[in-house]
Amino acid sequence: MTSIRLLVVDDQAAIRDALAVMLDLDPDIVVVGTAANGEDAVIAVDEYDPEVVLMDLHMPVMGGVEATGLIHAARPGLPVVVLTTFADDESILAALRAGARGYLTKDSDRAKIIQAVRGAHAGQAVLDPDVQSRLLTLATRPPAPEPATPVPLTAREREILDLIGQGLRNNEIARRLYITEATVKTHINNLFAKADLHSRAEAVRLALTLAGRRQEDGRSV
Repeated sequence: MTSIRLLVVDDQAAIRDALAVMLDLDPDIVVVGTAANGEDAVIAVDEYDPEVVLMDLHMPVMGGVEATGLIHAARPGLPVVVLTTFADDESILAALRAGARGYLTKDSDRAKIIQAVRGAHAGQAVLDPDVQSRLLTLATRPPAPEPATPVPLTAREREILDLIGQGLRNNEIARRLYITEATVKTHINNLFAKADLHSRAEAVRLALTLAGRRQEDGRSV
């Protein structure tokens, strides 16, 4: 059996190197490269041609959600498994929406990570038990009533809402839009008040709802 070619992405050098050494010891896995941020990961995919990508989420320059989306768009068959300290609704939804095939927390031991890499390579969805529980809760939660009229957001507020839906943090949004982080926070406070939002997870769900409406409107034209 040919070893699974793995790319390890994490902005913390100690964690990245430890993961690379630990996983490379498994006879079914060969770590072909590492990357310190999402932008480097996208480049490394072309350079090293991995069969699975193990992806951190919150990193400088480009986060894991955006990188996962770019990788998935360019190579839909290349599985990305998220390995992160974050297991909140917003992070989970954004990563899976971007195309991640697996989602683990960094509490996972070596055996779980190796099993996830093998499973993703075999075409399986691999989710941490806590993540599965959160998704089940989200799926069974009664949906909030949709507003009868579109939420009255400005163009900039809608733009920021879309970026929140993609999993970007405030500092990442500021860099993307060439505005200050304080300005981003002001727009977010305004859109939260207008749309009666109480968390970023609710903002992600609203972004997905509005994106779905735009797609339906486009198909009906």
